[in-house]
Amino acid sequence: MINLRTVYKRAEEHTALAVVFLFLLLGFLILFQSFFSPALVLSGVIGVCLVILTFVRPEFTLGILAVYLPFESVLLKFVPDEVYLFARYGSELLIYLVAGVVLFSFLSGKKPYQQTPFDLPFFLFVLVLLASSVVNLVPPTIAILGLRQILRFMIIFFLVAFIKPSKAFIRKLTWVLFGIFVFQCLLGLTQSFVGEPLDQFLLPSQERTLGSITLTEGVEQFWDPGSRVFATLGRYDRLGNFLYLFLLIASGMLFTKEMYRKYPWLVWLFILGVPTLVLTYSRSSWFGFLLGFLFIGLFLKKDRRILAGLGVFVVSLMVLLGVSGLNVGLITEMPGQTLSERFFESFSLARWRGEYYGLGRVFWYVQTPLQVVVASPFLGFGPGQFGGGAAAALHNTKVYEQLGLPFGVYGTEGYIDNNWFSLWGETGTLGILFYLWMYLGFFFYALNIARIHKDPFVRSLAMGMCAMFIGVAFNAFTSTFFEIRTSAFYVWLYAGFLYVLAQEKSK
Repeated sequence: MINLRTVYKRAEEHTALAVVFLFLLLGFLILFQSFFSPALVLSGVIGVCLVILTFVRPEFTLGILAVYLPFESVLLKFVPDEVYLFARYGSELLIYLVAGVVLFSFLSGKKPYQQTPFDLPFFLFVLVLLASSVVNLVPPTIAILGLRQILRFMIIFFLVAFIKPSKAFIRKLTWVLFGIFVFQCLLGLTQSFVGEPLDQFLLPSQERTLGSITLTEGVEQFWDPGSRVFATLGRYDRLGNFLYLFLLIASGMLFTKEMYRKYPWLVWLFILGVPTLVLTYSRSSWFGFLLGFLFIGLFLKKDRRILAGLGVFVVSLMVLLGVSGLNVGLITEMPGQTLSERFFESFSLARWRGEYYGLGRVFWYVQTPLQVVVASPFLGFGPGQFGGGAAAALHNTKVYEQLGLPFGVYGTEGYIDNNWFSLWGETGTLGILFYLWMYLGFFFYALNIARIHKDPFVRSLAMGMCAMFIGVAFNAFTSTFFEIRTSAFYVWLYAGFLYVLAQEKSK
């Protein structure tokens, strides 16, 4: 029989200990505040709490990151200089902390590692990166930062595969992210009405540096104020990417009868999301969403309504083109562009010619295979040396000068707005083949799950991931997509989620 007096006594003792501990902690914080700034002390407290949480529930840390990243660019505007470095890279440090916890669990024997079908191509890809660094005598600092830029989000897949979060956790996090999606849509729609005042509040325009290294590039609003919405993502294309990734996950659910009947509110994600996506004026996001959505509707579900809708859409474009009298071949980007002009500009010969001679991404479509890959075809020039965010942040002009090429797009930016070709230039043909092996391998893995899995949630998620990988493959030709945390993080996070959910079936 339980002795209630003993229970109460122990509870009082634990409460007393907790109160003493809190008072001591408060005293230490007050003492530290005497020597350090309040912002630094607060950052330390948050950091310690996150470290403890990561050791106890590492999947919660990944969930916090997923919730935090869409708001990061706005929140960083208000971070004091003394803690900016910590805040700027805190989210990335958490990924490494989770990796450390996973490694410790494996080495200590607490949890065995189960191989995935993607281990071999990833291992070979990393091996090529290291070999390229050695062969090209890349300085260690540049090599490490280049490796980080390429691998930091890819490893999330393997972390999730090891941690194995529960289906309940994955489902709840997805609903929370749908809620953030709705918030971003509502803010973006409000931005389209309010215009410049809200733009100025949300735009992260200030550049932050550490010596010669660029920590954060200030976003220059080269578009008309109020003309392109970006909510809290910092740039219109980043909001567009975020929206279409989750629209594709929602599309998989919308095309799954069991999911739609159970969650009819999914249609509101499209009622809010599609207009907001259009108002971003991000063409790559438009096409990424269309390609993924049509893949689900036409290829996977063979839905005649989607085929009919596509026909109406194409006919409407032709009618609009005929009525407006637009000469598609002569359209170039200019202030005050309409939605139709923005769309048809994608197919403009004048725009392509302008991008080539203006050293835009079209220039690099041509020159990367002709000059960069030819100069080092097998192993490339090494991580951090060409085309990506690391070369841009480090102002590393070595390869560009060696080959007589301008320093990235416009001759000044360092990156080439093409993630596939930047990987090709840095890792060579061997590296890009191993990367494609893993990328395409996961696409076909998800395709198989979408066809055979019995759980409607898993099946819908698999369809969304297939569509996502198609859209991302396109977007990677138009930006450094695999390096953008508000995009790449979610791609590899949900790739890991799908793998974990699919494995539960076989147990």
